Amino acid sequence: MAVAKQGRSSSVLSSVSLQILFGLGAIYYIFYFLAVLLMIIYKSHVFTYPNNLLTLDLVLLFFMALLEAIRLYFGTKGNLTEEEAPLGISLGITVGNVILSVYFLVWQTYILRADVIINVVLLVAYGLEGILQIIAIAAFVS
Repeated sequence: MAVAKQGRSSSVLSSVSLQILFGLGAIYYIFYFLAVLLMIIYKSHVFTYPNNLLTLDLVLLFFMALLEAIRLYFGTKGNLTEEEAPLGISLGITVGNVILSVYFLVWQTYILRADVIINVVLLVAYGLEGILQIIAIAAFVS
């Protein structure tokens, strides 16, 4: 949509698809966080879970939740204000959360089939968001 103002045209560059993915990602991450937390509690009761590894898994999960909140804030802000810097910060934090998700997928103490499923869905969502963030940053810069 272009609006002419004194010989200039301005257009909206924000990505609706990216904004929808941020919203769906926030909802999914709440489910993901609760599911992983409940599975860690379950595994600590069913299996012999060394205390230091249980603590590590819980600390990483809560750290990931903090990063996710920051990532979604900067991503939403960058997309809606059409600024590449906040969107770039969000993209960088996405890389960190991908690494943490891979930890819960591959290196966690005990890995259940449910862990695999919810982490693969999360990684696919991060991949789609990352691609759309790069496209949005490219649109904002040009």
